Amino acid sequence: MDHDADGKSTGTSAPRSGAPTVILRALLLITPVRDQELRTALLVTLQSFLILAAYSCIKPVREAWILALPSGPETKIYTGAAIGVCVALLVPVYAKAATWWPRDQLIIRTTLFFASHALLFLVLGISWGPTASLAITFYIWISIFNMMIVAQFWSFAADLYDEEVGKRLFPLFALGASLGAVAGSSIAGLLIVSLGTMAMLPLSAGLLLGAALVVRFIDGTDLHGAARPTREVQKPVTDSAQAFRFVIHDRYLLLIGVFSVLFTLVKTNGEYILASLVKQSADAAIAHGTLAAADAQQYLGGFYARFQLYVNVLGLLLQTFVVSRVVRKLGVPFAFLVLPVVALMGTAALLVWPLLTLALPAKVTENATDYSLNNTVRNILWLPTSRHAKYVAKQVVDTVFVRIGDVVSAAVVFVGAHVLAWPLRAFVSINVTSILLWLVVAGSILKRYQTLASIGQSDPAAS
Repeated sequence: MDHDADGKSTGTSAPRSGAPTVILRALLLITPVRDQELRTALLVTLQSFLILAAYSCIKPVREAWILALPSGPETKIYTGAAIGVCVALLVPVYAKAATWWPRDQLIIRTTLFFASHALLFLVLGISWGPTASLAITFYIWISIFNMMIVAQFWSFAADLYDEEVGKRLFPLFALGASLGAVAGSSIAGLLIVSLGTMAMLPLSAGLLLGAALVVRFIDGTDLHGAARPTREVQKPVTDSAQAFRFVIHDRYLLLIGVFSVLFTLVKTNGEYILASLVKQSADAAIAHGTLAAADAQQYLGGFYARFQLYVNVLGLLLQTFVVSRVVRKLGVPFAFLVLPVVALMGTAALLVWPLLTLALPAKVTENATDYSLNNTVRNILWLPTSRHAKYVAKQVVDTVFVRIGDVVSAAVVFVGAHVLAWPLRAFVSINVTSILLWLVVAGSILKRYQTLASIGQSDPAAS
């Protein structure tokens, strides 16, 4: 495979004879993959599969441990602040590592770091049991793990490929992640009942070990045949303020950060609106005598089980058959605007008819579009940025800025529900306003993205 000076795939080498044509033809259902790209593309897809499977198989452990506490649901909300503090402390540490370590060592060591901690929680859980302190610590850890490991994967993918190849292959990598999430949650559903929650921890660690080995094979086999990728010389990031300044002082990166806050605010508020309507439905059924109060928890759990099933199935179908075609044929700008338009239509309808029968399909469509099309496109936005931006700024945006959106949403819910006693339509109105702001920010991002893409700019901070 041919590569440029930074080790990125150019897709210009001659096709190898004897390539698995059947696989190439099968992948056409998802996205075009060229003969010379196949090996690396499948390895990166496998990496995304293993990472999401590792997370998804221990996500139920997080819920089981913390919800077993006397005030489990409230405790989940309060840990948001602790997660934000931990992320703010970890970002400059990760930024230093991204500055000092070569790409493969950064990815492998970070992955093994989280794998070792899964085993540490296994030892602590067996020794002490899921105590309150362990449950809270594990909840914070897995939230940080999810944000950082996923952001790092997309940084790695964006660093491997140039824009033209990345736009074609990112839908395939996102499909691997979707399949990993389904596989991990399915395995957890089968094994937790018979083996218990502790069994998921060594399984997750093993999957992460596999992901680290895949990274070594990708970087060692496919990229080292060309010139060794050169690391950009950057001044080390030594504190959180400096990491933030790296994002804030560049217009393109800052716009992506603002988008992340608005996007997270809309998503979290939407979850609150849906939960409120579901709770109202359960209360109404109890009041009318069609649901026993003792069965309310089963009713709510059944609803969310169906909800997640609908989202996962629709998201997988979109990722497989729609995402790549939309990105390639209609372009990144169109694809990036699909989710806010879908969210705006569903939210505006709830402003008129705040009904569960309307909220369910609207939220299923919104979440499925987010997990498939939006997840792919918002990572494509990082393709024309520098390597330093991919590894440092992306961690800041995908962790700290996302957490800011969660905190803002929690503040809105607390003030609106407990202080001002707003009706549900008031929260819907806030979401409509936030989506309109989201569209404005998205337009500014796309203008800058098209400029960077057209001139082949590799470092937005320098422009």
